[in-house]
Formats: sequence, C-alpha cells, structure tokens
Amino acid sequence: MQLADRTKAFDSSGIRKVFDLAAKMKDPINLSIGQPDFDVPDEVKAACVEAIQSGKNAYALTQGMPVLREKLQSRVDQEYGHADRKVFVSSGTSGGLSLALWSLVNPGDEVIVFDPYFVMYTALTQLVGGVPVIIDTYPDFRIDLNKVAAAITPRTKLILLNSPANPTGVIASPDEIRGLAQLAAERDIVLLSDEIYRAFCYDEPFVSPATYNDRTLVIDGFSKSHGMTGWRLGFVHGPAEIIDTMIKLQQYTFVCAPQPVQWAGAVALDVDIGPHVEDYRRKRDLIYGGLSDLYEVTKPGGAFYIFPKAPGGSGSQFVARAIERNLLIIPGNIFSRQDTHFRISYASSDETIYRGIDVLRDLA
Repeated sequence: MQLADRTKAFDSSGIRKVFDLAAKMKDPINLSIGQPDFDVPDEVKAACVEAIQSGKNAYALTQGMPVLREKLQSRVDQEYGHADRKVFVSSGTSGGLSLALWSLVNPGDEVIVFDPYFVMYTALTQLVGGVPVIIDTYPDFRIDLNKVAAAITPRTKLILLNSPANPTGVIASPDEIRGLAQLAAERDIVLLSDEIYRAFCYDEPFVSPATYNDRTLVIDGFSKSHGMTGWRLGFVHGPAEIIDTMIKLQQYTFVCAPQPVQWAGAVALDVDIGPHVEDYRRKRDLIYGGLSDLYEVTKPGGAFYIFPKAPGGSGSQFVARAIERNLLIIPGNIFSRQDTHFRISYASSDETIYRGIDVLRDLA
C-alpha cells in the first residue's frame, strides 16, 4: 500500500507519545499534559445535559448555532468595533487552525513560525503543501521585528503568532504585537493569532494584534479556559472573505461543532474563571520559584507552561533521565529545531508540582 506523500512530511505527535507512556506508568509525576487540572464548571455541564435531554442532538449549523455564535459576535464587535469581522464556531481550535491553513496557503507558500512553536503549526503547514519559515526567538523568546521583516518574501502568505505561548508561557510585549500587526498590514500578509491561552495572563492585560490590524485572523476556544479540552469547541473571527471560505470547507470536513456543546458554550461565556486564573498564577510562581536558582529559565507571563534550559545541553537526554525518576516532562525538540530545553506543564495539583520540583532539583 502506498500512502500519500503528505503524510510523510512529519512524524506522530511527540506529545501524544508521552501521553501513551504516562498511561503505562505507575503513579507518574505527570507534568507533561497541556490541559487544565480543574473540571468543567457545573453550570456548563448542566447546560450540556439539558441540551441533550431536550433533543438538541442533531447536526448543528455549520457556521455555529445562533445561541453561541451571536453571543460571540456581540462580544467581538464590542471589543474591536471592526466593520468587517465575522465569527464562526469551529470543531476545536485545532479544527480552526486546519481550516485557516486550508483556506489561505497554496503549495509553495511560506508561513512564518516563531521557534519554539506549538507542534501543530509546522505539521499543518506541510500538510497543505506550505513551507514553514522558522524564526529563532532564543534565548529569551522575544520577537525581533527586524528578523520578521527580513524573512518576508513574495511567497509569504501567513504569520503565525501564539501569545501567551505554548511551550514557553511567554507573552509578546505590546510593542512586539503592535509592530507585528503593522508589518503584516503593510506587507498584505495574513496574521493568524492563536489566542487559546488569552485568559491566562498573570502580569499584564492581554493584547490581541487584532487591536492594531483589522485583517488579523483570530483562533480561540473553550478548551483551556473552561477545562473543556475533550468537548472540541472553538471559534474563529476575522474578515468575512476568509471566514466564509473556512465555513465552506468545514461543511466538507468537520461538518460542525457538536450541537449540545454549543449550548453549553453559550453558558460558559458567562462563567467567572478568575479564581482558576489566580490559582494558576500561584502555581506559576511556585514552579518558577522552585527552579529559577538552579535552571536557566525565562519567567512565563501566561498560559501554564515553563520552558527551562536542560543542564548538560540535550533536552531529550535530560527528559530520558527524568523519566527514569518517574517524572514526565516534554523534550523541547518536539516544539523546536533546537534540543536544548524541556517543557513543564504546571496545570497540575500542588502535590504533583512539589514532587516534580524535588526531582528536578535533584537532577540539576
């Protein structure tokens, strides 16, 4: 059997391999999983159950059910006030990212990605025949606008921004965001802003590049903010021409986001997740305080990850040593062209974080 060439451009997700490993280990110290350790809010669960029991189980509208889509549109309009900014509901943020790349990138087009990056960015770019153009942000994970300008060619179609970022937890500064938004506008390049972690900003308010560039395409969702990772509910907003194309493609791929989940999502929009954000701010301080005297590490400003440099130079070798001590973390080369760091997710219990800190301090 001859498989399609596009499937050979990238390997299986290294993160999923660690998840599989965790399932086989006995009581691992698991700081690998990028999902909240809090449960879906009770009122959101109740809304989903009510939707199911009241018969809202058929296909949803491809663009999203009005109960959620219109509420999202109202909030987006209030935040940005753009004349041309349309919302649709996607099957998770991953579905939104896939549809965006299918809609925008032709074979041979270039997509600018900042290294380290979320694993899906380069894989999806290659899946649609695009060429990832990697911009190094080491050692402090800041965006150098001069590097971005120099990387742009006539083939550049898209710039991918993730702030707060996975795997580093770093938040782009307002100057970086404004400069990137203006550069994309001047060069007529789509800026795609992955804002799935926007709720988790600990030291400064969240800033979207859509504030400065009304052509910015924004991906967002409920997975991280409301613990709804398994519910597959995302949304996208941007210029109507792009959104309408993504809706058309969703008809032939994901079809729709699950209808009962959309009714629950409308309720989730009114749930106060502030206490969870404050708890994760405390966890951020706990993990950073426990490691910063022994590891070279940039203090994360958001999300729920920290990305220390591995002592000894090799991130993958260091992670192998950690696994021998029953500690599960992710090697940095899964997210990067470099093998110098490792990712910790502190979306876990305090007990697990303390156990992890003890092992990491001993390994250092």
